[in-house]
Formats: sequence, C-alpha cells, structure tokens
Amino acid sequence: MISIAIDGPSGSGKSTLANALADKLGFVHLDTGAIYRTVALYVMEKGVDPHDTGSVVALIEEMDIGDIKIEHVGGAQRMILDGEDVTGYIRTSEISSCASTISAIPAVRTFLLELQRDFARRNNVIMDGRDIGTVILPNATVKFFMTASDDARAERRCAELKEKGEDVTVEAVKAAMAERDKNDRTRKTAPAIPADDAIMLDNSGLFEDTVEKALKIIEEKIK
Repeated sequence: MISIAIDGPSGSGKSTLANALADKLGFVHLDTGAIYRTVALYVMEKGVDPHDTGSVVALIEEMDIGDIKIEHVGGAQRMILDGEDVTGYIRTSEISSCASTISAIPAVRTFLLELQRDFARRNNVIMDGRDIGTVILPNATVKFFMTASDDARAERRCAELKEKGEDVTVEAVKAAMAERDKNDRTRKTAPAIPADDAIMLDNSGLFEDTVEKALKIIEEKIK
C-alpha cells in the first residue's frame, strides 16, 4: 500500500490538500485530527476536565476503541461515536482546544495509534495530522510538512468557523492558533515537528500551486 503523510499546524491547509490529492490519485483521505476531536467530544460529554490528565486517562482506559468508527461517504470522512454520526459537532473552537489538550497525553495517543496504522495497512491512504510522518507512519512513501503565514492560517480558520455559525474574529482565532501551535510543538509526546525526510510545502499563496507541486512529487516517487 502507498501512504502519504501530511503534517503541519492548524490552518495550513493539510486537510484541504489531502482531499484534493485523494481525489486526483483515487486514494482514501484519513483526517486524524477528526479522530482526536471525536475523543475530545467524548471527554466533554462525560464532563471530564481535559486538563485533569488522571481523569482523562481513566476515561480512555474504560473506552472501547470499537466505539469510534471511521466511514467514508461520497469521499467525505464521517466520524461515528457510539453509533452516532458526530461529524457535524467536532469542528467548534471548544472541541479544537480540548483536542489539543488531550492529544498531549501519551495514553490518548497510544489508544489511537493502532487504529490509524491499521487503516493505512488496508488502504492507499493520504493521512494528515501533526505527527504522521514522525510517529504514525514513519515509513510513509512520501512525507510533507505544510506551512503558511500566521495571517493566512487565521483567515482560513476564521472563515471555516463562521461558516459553522461561530461568532469569531481573525484576531481571536490567530491568538488561539498561536497557543495551540506552542502546545503542539513543545509537548513531550509526539511533538508537531517535521520529520527529517519531510518535504516542506508553503501554502501561503495559491492553493492550486501547492496541489500541483505535491502531486508532481508524489507521482515521481511512486512511478
């Protein structure tokens, strides 16, 4: 199986690029961030403070990995939690913050590790996240690490949240992203840093150019 790893900070365009490449190559796109967001939703629904590591770990130890399912409908990833499609509930700022916090807990990452690797074993996959090339798929066929200017990232993320009905400003989103970036880069477990062999992609400009560049690199690699 062929695996493409796309890492990078929030708002850099990882999922958008992964979707575009999956469509052009006929691969399956796995948005790993959505998996962590689903666990974050579970933590919040259970009334557990995401900063209370002991309580989060206890909750995860009681959870069955089978309670989380990943489905692809019409090319779109759907997240199922306890039999309910929660895809529409996991993209809020609150869930994003919770996901960032719990993703720093080793037990949470271990809990989800095999789920992600098993998916890659069964599919030609494009997987995006923050530690795909370094931890989840260290032997990925191609590894990318996406970047973009802080302003571009904040504007994209703000537009996405407004589409979902959230009352946010670019300044507030930019501040929240800066805090999450710091947490992701400095966490002890699987920090969000480029793999040594990752190809850097700056997505500050035209997205179409980023897609063409990535596609060319992948096609040359898998010839």
